[in-house]
Amino acid sequence: MKRLIVAASIFLTCSLLAQNQLKQSTPEPSKNAFAMDFVKIAPGEFMMGCSVGDIDCNEDERPIHHVQITKPFEMGKYEVTQAQWMSVMGSNPSTTKGDDRPVETVSKIDAQEFLDKLNSRNDGYHYRLPTEAEWEYAARAGTKEPYAGRLDEIAWYAGNSEDETHPVGKKKPNAWGLYDMQGNVREWVADFYSANYYGRSPAADPTGPAQAERGGLGGARGGFRGGRGGFNGPPPPPPQDFQNGSPPPREGRRGGFGGRRGPGGPGGPDGRGGRGGLQGGLGVMRGGAWDNPAPFLRISSRYNYYGPTLRVSDVGFRVVREKV
Repeated sequence: MKRLIVAASIFLTCSLLAQNQLKQSTPEPSKNAFAMDFVKIAPGEFMMGCSVGDIDCNEDERPIHHVQITKPFEMGKYEVTQAQWMSVMGSNPSTTKGDDRPVETVSKIDAQEFLDKLNSRNDGYHYRLPTEAEWEYAARAGTKEPYAGRLDEIAWYAGNSEDETHPVGKKKPNAWGLYDMQGNVREWVADFYSANYYGRSPAADPTGPAQAERGGLGGARGGFRGGRGGFNGPPPPPPQDFQNGSPPPREGRRGGFGGRRGPGGPGGPDGRGGRGGLQGGLGVMRGGAWDNPAPFLRISSRYNYYGPTLRVSDVGFRVVREKV
């Protein structure tokens, strides 16, 4: 009898320890004043870039390289919604309207203005865009596969979206409780683009290329998808004023750039010296969108076009915050 009691006690103790460890390892959600949910992401390390066995990778997703995320951060559980944008900015630029749909048709500069307003509240947190490395670390949530699950279960994309965005959080989350990391809208990240950055990226907390190395079109995704009934094909040429050195037009466009463009382009295959946007470089977007075919939703897929003034209806963002 005593042996049974001892065995039961040991079993109970082990069960409680296991539950406690699981609780500690599972990200915990929290909210700010604008009902933005955040998930706590612990430091860790992963292999960034082309997933093993993935035949759809572009050259700018190579080489696969070891990355360390050395500090904890909180990632938005969902993409920023139109209701949240309106509560901060007072207007809604989105093409497909809906309070619980992701805000879109916002440039990287627009996203930064939103973050500046959040930071002006001095609520004890610093709000920013995720780095490209943080985004991929959070999107992978431990997986080494190109997708975080069966695509139709986790993402809105060209195969199931009916050519529009959808309310956030309606598909399954990844293993860390983050929704729509693949699909719905592509997401701005903090980094600027360089096609060969992965070959010289630091291991610890990479933040993208230095300003002198930004720009270039090598390895980027092109292919214009023209909204409802649109098509995937060669990318249209940049507007004439942009060819002459001015930034692209800021008005919204239906659809994005979902096809594929190989290495080369005016900036050369190494991503240097090409057309840039404001602030000296091409912005990077991750995650794929409602109008993209499945291969462009792969976790390692990288996008750039024009620069941080681009506004199209398949591009939005999510927020990272850190305690100050």
